[in-house]
Parts: sequence; structure tokens; C-alpha cells
Amino acid sequence: MAGTLIRQKTLANQRKKIQVSYVIRDEEERRHRSGVNSLKYDPMLNRLYSAGRDSIIRIWNTKNMKNPYIQSMEHHTDWVNDIVLCCGGRTLISASSDTTVKVWNAHKGFCMSTLRTHKDYVKALAYAKDREHVASAGLDRAIFLWDVNTLTALTASNNTVTTSSLNGNKDSIYSLAMNQPGTVIMSGSTEKVIRVWDPRTCQKLMKLKGHTDNVKALVLNREGTQCLSGSSDGTIKLWSLGQQRCIATYKVHDEGVWALQVNEAFTVVYSGGRDKQIWATDIRNPENRILICEEDAPVLRLELTSPDQTTLWVTTTNSSIRNWPVPTKSLRNSGDYDNDPVLCIPTKPNFTVEGGASIRKYHVLNNKRYILTKDTEENVAVWDVLTAKKVEDLGCVDFEEEIKKRTKMIYVPNWFTVDLKTGMLTLHLEESDCFTAWVSSKEVSIGQPNDGTDAKLNFGGLVLQALLEHWPRTYTETTHTYVASLTEGKVCEMKRGNEHFSVPPHTPIIFSEVGGRTLFRLLCRDAVGETEQQLLNEMVPLWVVDITVEKTLPKFNKIAFFLQSVSATQATTTNNTTLRGPKKDRLSASDMLQVRKVIEHVYEKVMGQGSDAGSQAATSSTTNGQERSEAEKEEDLPSIAEEKVELLCNDQVLDPNMDLRTVKHFIWKQGGDLTLQYRPVGVNTK
Repeated sequence: MAGTLIRQKTLANQRKKIQVSYVIRDEEERRHRSGVNSLKYDPMLNRLYSAGRDSIIRIWNTKNMKNPYIQSMEHHTDWVNDIVLCCGGRTLISASSDTTVKVWNAHKGFCMSTLRTHKDYVKALAYAKDREHVASAGLDRAIFLWDVNTLTALTASNNTVTTSSLNGNKDSIYSLAMNQPGTVIMSGSTEKVIRVWDPRTCQKLMKLKGHTDNVKALVLNREGTQCLSGSSDGTIKLWSLGQQRCIATYKVHDEGVWALQVNEAFTVVYSGGRDKQIWATDIRNPENRILICEEDAPVLRLELTSPDQTTLWVTTTNSSIRNWPVPTKSLRNSGDYDNDPVLCIPTKPNFTVEGGASIRKYHVLNNKRYILTKDTEENVAVWDVLTAKKVEDLGCVDFEEEIKKRTKMIYVPNWFTVDLKTGMLTLHLEESDCFTAWVSSKEVSIGQPNDGTDAKLNFGGLVLQALLEHWPRTYTETTHTYVASLTEGKVCEMKRGNEHFSVPPHTPIIFSEVGGRTLFRLLCRDAVGETEQQLLNEMVPLWVVDITVEKTLPKFNKIAFFLQSVSATQATTTNNTTLRGPKKDRLSASDMLQVRKVIEHVYEKVMGQGSDAGSQAATSSTTNGQERSEAEKEEDLPSIAEEKVELLCNDQVLDPNMDLRTVKHFIWKQGGDLTLQYRPVGVNTK
């Protein structure tokens, strides 16, 4: 009965077209691998929380900057776009491009529940500290309001929660702000306007117009009477909600303004954006401003340390996080700086949380097993897709030259796609092409049988079996017979995976709808967990169950081809008349069939030389008076066939070791069925 229920749930998920993804990464990712989208500082514990584009939230100890890393919070599968600290720093809420909002235990660093209400990227959060309410918004144009105390009571399996929503946005939302008492909420979008609501009644209060581009940042004062906005149009605007209009415009930056932060008194605004500069501007006297620093990449987020607010944490599209000193003298006393209202303070950051390199370029080698990558530090590396590991660091070498050195005339169909969005290698497997890559065990040196035969392996099937080898449903019982005390008995053991290789147990596996939202993420080793088993039973699609649980092998790929003699293809033209040759034979075989097998077919079946070959094999069955084995005798026929016949495609003689799919890809190079010609060795076609 349980098996029937599992299959029914799997059938339901099958209709969604689920893909399986996995990430090749280190066991402990102690550095961000890409830009950092958001920051939150906890002054009580001296902890800094950072939300990365590598999908990981990290915790840093700001009192130990020599070794600041504390922990990674992993559960998202795409960029983490925003985070807020709630409940006195005990709870962290995160918003991600994987369309989810997650609730975390901030002190212990684990995910408590996942909210799947949004239907697209969640780009922004806002927090009302006095009411413990959080708002979330994103590209689906919806704003949802959450009671944090309700969210912290949820669990992974019981995460049903009702929420209020604010509707009326016509475009994607990129910024959100709420004052501490939770009386006003504002949103900024590509609509170029700012919309204002009362979150207590969910009623829209007003619409503020003035920006000419996307509103990327918003901050409200405590009373909810004034708001600052930063836009991709390069301006910062101060709005009066009572007057429902813009009362000041600050042109501080040369390009788009992406990040804003204000001091507690709402008298100084700190801003950064595309031009990489960070400015402190007196809100009441905008001519009075200070250039705090210039970063090496566009600025994404600013976070003032509290309560002293003497330093500013800065993140950019690069992976490092820097802490800069904030001028201690009031901006209003600009006379102290020789009346220069645009003072550039030449300083270095107090300290830097170093980021890691991000993969920005890749090339899949022809064998479809290895990937060559180049990162932001110009380092080139080689990765094994099967074992999900880096196999070689090449350093700062010429990327294109390394590709040339490793390129061979071998064709294996594409069976995965590569995604670099998180700065790490993410491989996606879909039912439509996952099982297309059949390979020879001899060629890849994996699972070669002891009897010398050439077994055929399926890359996609082997990887899926390795990824899910810890899932109990995939275990296979094998029986071994033994003899003890003259009594025959049996012992059973459980085989897991594919028997050839494993992937690192820390490898993340992701189940998601093709082109849609993430359904479930886990680490390989966690598939033994009770909750994980339940979710896997519901989420794993049938095409994956077939290969991992049922051990059903995928079908071989077939290729159709025409076969004819070279002489028949040489059309003779006399008096503008083309004479057609005999009709070609249309054959079908595995696309992995080697050219030598076609040569043998031609020699035996087409040219009728099988008996001749047999007699020649017989005459050479002894060497130096010693009898040869049957296997050695059988090797004579192929060698004789290759000495007598050669195969051509597009007038090019084919290597007997080449397979048909390689011939079609590299030599045929055109649509329609492959056409091969044969001829006796030594006969010229010209």
C-alpha cells in the first residue's frame, strides 16, 4: 500500500517535468564565491550575517577578523537577495531568487521552515521591529506580510501559514521599506514609482512619482513621515508622505544608486551604487557631503554598525566584504575641512572579509566528462562531472590553449547543462537528454569486465545512482553463499550506488521544476534522514526512480546510415546525363558502433569473404608450433577485414576505432542519414 502511495505521488510530480541538479563544491565553503547582496549586523553578539549570490548565508565574528568565519547557512538554491534579523537577533529571514522565503535559527544557523507563497524571484524584505512583522516582495509583483512569531512556530513538514497581501504593483518589485512601528510600507519597482500602504489595513495610501528608472533602494524614518529612495536614474530623492511629494533631490552619484543607509537621527544618508563610490550626505544641506571611499566594484549593500555607527560594512558585486571608517566629525561642520564640501578621505578599510574566486567561464570537453573552467582570479581548473570533484588546478594558464590541448576527435552527446549563476559549477539533468551519453568502459577506464569485453556505460544513469546512493530505496540486496562448519549458509549485504564510483557526501542535490521553482534540496549524505526520505519519496520523478531504484537501464541510441561501394557512388556524366548507381542499403545500429564493426560486416556479408577469412584464420592458428587460444583466433577476422577493406565518409578514410556518432558529428557534418562508402584497400577513388 505504501509503495502504491509513493508511486501515485511520484506520478503527480512526473507531470511537472522535474529536473535534478547537483553542485560541485568544497565540503566547507568558508568564503563567498560571488557578489554579496545583503548584510545584517548583530551588535549583541558582534556577528555579521551576509547573503551571497552563491546561495549561501554566512556568519562572521567581527571581534576576530583574523579568522572571522563561524558558519554557513545553506538551504537556498539561487541568489540570496535580502536578509533581516528579527526577535532580538534570534531569527533570520531570507529572500531568494529560488522563489522562497526561509526562516532560520540565527544563533544555531539552521533552516526552520520554507515559505513558498511567491511565484517568482523574491528580491526584497522589510522589517517592522516593534510589531515583529516582515514583508517580502519580488518579481511576481506581490507583497506578503508575515508575523515572525507565527513563522518561528513552523516546521519543515508543517509550514502552512496564512498571510496578508498587498496588491496593485504593475511591475517587478526591487526594494521594500517599513518603519519600526509597522504603520507604513513602501515598495519601489521598475514601474519608476513608489507605492505606499498601511500594512495594518492593507490599504493603498498613495503613489509617489518622480524617478525616471527602477527604484532600487528605500529607507523610512521611524515615524513614517519621510522616505529616501535611490534609483537607477542616478538620483536620491527625499519624500514627504504628508505632502505626498518629493521635497529634495540629491545628485551625488554619476550612475545608478543601488544602496542606501541612514543614521539613527535620519540626518545623514550613506549611498553607493554602480559608480563604486560611497558618499555620506547631509540630508538637510546636500551640498555638504563626504566621499567615504571608492570600492573596486559596484556597491550592492551598506550596513552601519550600531550603536556607535562609526563604521560602515560594504558589499559589492565582488565576493569580499569590507568595513570602512565613518567620519566622526559632523558633516555640518564642513569648515573644519577648509570649507571643502566634497572631501575625499584617503583611507583603507579597517578590515576585509576575504571572498573567494567565482567561476566565470567554462568549456565542456568532447568526452562530456570533464569541464575546463576559468575564475575571476584567472585560474584554470579541470573538473570531473562524474565524481563531482576538481581533478586538477592548472593555475594562470591560457584557457583557449588548454582547450586545444584536451580536445579530441570523439563525440559524446550532451547529457547535462551547466549553470554558473552562483559562481560554482551547477549541473542540470533533464529526462529528455540525461541518458543520451552511452560510452565504452574501455575508453573511460571505468568498470571494465575481467573477461576483456567492452561494457557500455551510461554517464547520466551512473551519476544519478551515485547522487542517490544514500537513499535507502536505492539499496540492492546481494546474496553470497559461504560454507562454515560443514553447513551451507547465506549472508546478505546491501550494495549502493553504481559500483564504479561515488560523489562526495556533501554534494548538494536539487529537485526543481524545469524552468521553475525549487522543490527540494538536500546533501547526498542526508538522504538517510526520516524527513528527507519522505520528501524524496514524493519528489523523485519516475525517470530517476527507474534508474536508481528499479535499476532499469536506458535504451541505446540508434543511428541510421546508408552503406554502398565507392564505385557505385561515382556517377558518370556523358552528354550531360548522370548515370545513377545501385540503390544504397539503409542500416540501423547503435550510435556507438565502431567503424571496424561496419568493415567486418562489409567483408563478411557484402563481399562474401567470411569463409575465406575463416580459412586464413585457420592457417595462422599456430605460431612457432604452439596452439593458439580461441579468443586469439577470433581476433584474426577483424584484422584481416581491416587489411582488405576501408570505410570512407565524404571521401575521408575512417579510423576503425571511431564510432558512428563521431563520424556523423565531425566528418559527415550535415543533416539527413549518414552515408558511408566502402572499397578494397589500395583502390583510389579519383
